[in-house]
Amino acid sequence: MATEAKYSIVREVGRGSYGVVYEAVANQTKRKVAVKRMHCNVPENVELALQEFWALQSIQRQHENVIQLEECVLQNGRVFQPIGERCGKSDSHLLLVETCLKGRSCMDPRSACFLWFVMEFCDGGNMNEYLLSRSPDARLNCSFMRQLSSAVAFLHRNHIVHRDLKADNILVAHSRGSPIVKVADFGLSKVCQGKGNVNQHCFSSACGSSFYMAPEVWEGHYTAKADIFALGIIFWAMVERITFRDGDTEKELLGTYICQGKELIPLGEALLENPTMKLQIPLKNKKSMPEDLCKLLHDMLAFNPKERLDAFQLEVQIRQISYGKKRQRSSS
Repeated sequence: MATEAKYSIVREVGRGSYGVVYEAVANQTKRKVAVKRMHCNVPENVELALQEFWALQSIQRQHENVIQLEECVLQNGRVFQPIGERCGKSDSHLLLVETCLKGRSCMDPRSACFLWFVMEFCDGGNMNEYLLSRSPDARLNCSFMRQLSSAVAFLHRNHIVHRDLKADNILVAHSRGSPIVKVADFGLSKVCQGKGNVNQHCFSSACGSSFYMAPEVWEGHYTAKADIFALGIIFWAMVERITFRDGDTEKELLGTYICQGKELIPLGEALLENPTMKLQIPLKNKKSMPEDLCKLLHDMLAFNPKERLDAFQLEVQIRQISYGKKRQRSSS
């Protein structure tokens, strides 16, 4: 069935160098879905699309806090062909892999070639916009921290390292009343081969968003624990509402940093320059977080990855902290 007949586009909800995201409706069930369209004539886009496809397809069971891929469709001109496990090593799938590896055009450049990702729809937008449009709430923050810790532990159990965790890449859904966060945007993710501990796999290509990158990512030699450092940045910024203004988009974003004069230095980069630097947690108000949360953040943001929590330890410890378990007065 052609994608045009199966889904109706409602509106555009996001756009970037990766492609365009639309709100759409499945015509048969009238259910809302999100559709991401990525142009395949650019080799870099093909590589991002394949990374996301392989990561989401490799998950054997669903997790409530990880975005769900419903189907992936290759558009070749006016022909729409689903790709996935059922198609296995189809000619179209192999052609995409060849494009990624050899950097060649997917097809005749005069003809349209797109990958369409159909995913569950999240009506709350991304976590950055969601939190900054609301007053600080310790219980909500605690709920989000627990959900995200569970999601990253799930990904790491399935040997998936996200490598680009940030509030903009986390979506919020209200489908069952209380807000549910969903880790999304797996274009920079890596699926680790083998059955060993995910933390034993090493990566060398520095990637991600600079304000969330661990010190070892800047060096180009890191493991899955870089995801924990990024989560630490998100958690700290979420609790204290620490933000910076993105130079390219002028958007206000959640994230922590070090000030050097008028310049904002990403925390990971600053720690790489000064590994003995003591982090001032909390930054704004000592009453904004209990001591056990302060210690947890220190353990997530440790300069040495060997001293940093892994995702499985974090999943346990995040449920033991006192933050958010009773009504607290939030700092402004």
